[in-house]
Amino acid sequence: MATYLGSGDEGRQNRDYWPAWLDQLADDVTMEASVMTGIVTGPEAVRTILGVAKTLYDYQEFEFVGPYGEPGHGFAEDYSAQVKGVAPIGSIVVVRYNEAGQTQHIIVSHRPLGSVLLWSRLMAEHFAGTEYAQYFSADPGSVPVPALHGTQVHA
Repeated sequence: MATYLGSGDEGRQNRDYWPAWLDQLADDVTMEASVMTGIVTGPEAVRTILGVAKTLYDYQEFEFVGPYGEPGHGFAEDYSAQVKGVAPIGSIVVVRYNEAGQTQHIIVSHRPLGSVLLWSRLMAEHFAGTEYAQYFSADPGSVPVPALHGTQVHA
């Protein structure tokens, strides 16, 4: 069975998780994700986007939450969820800390593709007309595909 489907056990469905790493963002924190079309920089942008993203989950069902890599250098989350009651989504979050112990980089990988596209569309609709709209796409055919050495192609 695909892991992004979760267990179906309502007792494992967390509806109010707030990661401690989100309260310790570096001034130059970056975030990239498979639902985004670029890299976000800065604590205000990260908090704004993740604050809205959290509202799309009906719940989160965690398989793993804890330290990652060398002690004090990272954190990871592995969870499945449901998006607005219509689509399952699986997520792997890797958080890397700077030397001061602040969150420096956030990398989020989502699956499956249909849920990724739904998520990006919902975020694009929410942020339409704002500075954050550029990071999401309501039209998957318009998303530039990064290529090597600074060139881009379209899917």
